[in-house]
Amino acid sequence: QVQLQESGPGLVKPSQTLSLTCTVSGGSITSSNYFWSWIRQPPGKGLEWVGLIADDGSAYYSPSLKSRTSISRDTSKNQFSLQLNSVTPEDTAVYFCAGFEIDWSRVDWGQGTQVTVSS
Repeated sequence: QVQLQESGPGLVKPSQTLSLTCTVSGGSITSSNYFWSWIRQPPGKGLEWVGLIADDGSAYYSPSLKSRTSISRDTSKNQFSLQLNSVTPEDTAVYFCAGFEIDWSRVDWGQGTQVTVSS
């Protein structure tokens, strides 16, 4: 079973960059059996897909966030990271990282981390 753990600041000021890291254990982020995603849930709203990174390092983003988002990885640490630039209070959410088996048969989630955008 794959385990994921998010880490990063819980408070970010408007116009700054939100940076989160997901540490993966029990599976390799370079495995062709998985892809790795960031998903968020604003207060009182549903889940919103942010983007993903594939086993070859290719990244794909939500069209609504694409201009401000970057997902990268550190294979030596088995981690992948999210950067969201020019944040506003509307980016306040619980941010989850998740690992999807390539055939969609299983999803493993991190516990989520609250990020608040406020001055």
